[in-house]
Amino acid sequence: MENKLAVLIDGDNIPSAYITEMLQEIAKYGNPTIKRIYGDWTKPHLNKWKNVLLENAVNPIQQYAYTQGKNATDSAMIIDAMDILYSNKVDGFCLVSSDSDFTKLATRLREAGKNVIGIGEKKTPEPFIVACDKFIYLEILKNQDKEVESKSSSKTKDEKKDDVDKITPKVIKLIASTISDVADEDGWAFLGDVGSLLQKKQPNFDSRNYGFQKLTPMINSINQFEIESRDNQKGRHKLIYVKNKE
Repeated sequence: MENKLAVLIDGDNIPSAYITEMLQEIAKYGNPTIKRIYGDWTKPHLNKWKNVLLENAVNPIQQYAYTQGKNATDSAMIIDAMDILYSNKVDGFCLVSSDSDFTKLATRLREAGKNVIGIGEKKTPEPFIVACDKFIYLEILKNQDKEVESKSSSKTKDEKKDDVDKITPKVIKLIASTISDVADEDGWAFLGDVGSLLQKKQPNFDSRNYGFQKLTPMINSINQFEIESRDNQKGRHKLIYVKNKE
């Protein structure tokens, strides 16, 4: 049975331009049966969101700013999340925000046995990222066939490279140690197990952050690892195994 997800969006600090790509990404992990976005809809800065809510079936939740300098949107979103948790109608949550104020909420939802996916911009503080089971950066969800492409097309090749994180020695060390953790006696590790453990170690690990759509080509681009494909007796797809070079 497909996982049911509650998608809760902090409208105050998430750009509306990402809505289509964001919902397409969320659909990979389950069925978003609840989709809500929080904000003060009397404010002009949320006008762009209003235009895309209906076509994406996202329910806007009005939250007035009762006190200046206080974020009432965060409180409303947290209260709703707990109500949904206790209703036991979903298997997991997708918290869309770049705000560290949701760190405790993510931790509490996971303590209750719910899977928590975080989505936010690269400026998101580390505590919120590590509080989630998985964290996805909005920047990698850009749809190159739409408006974002026209904005980036004027960039030079060097500027486009800057949009992609570099594979640093620290990243290579993380991959190498993870392969060792799940490897058999001959040093070979099933790539699926490697990917799962990488996600647990570092929730924001995603090959797309480094310009690769999948983990296999990313690892293949690093000459420190060996890759081997093996026949799968249970299906047509090959099984990919990786190994640290000696």
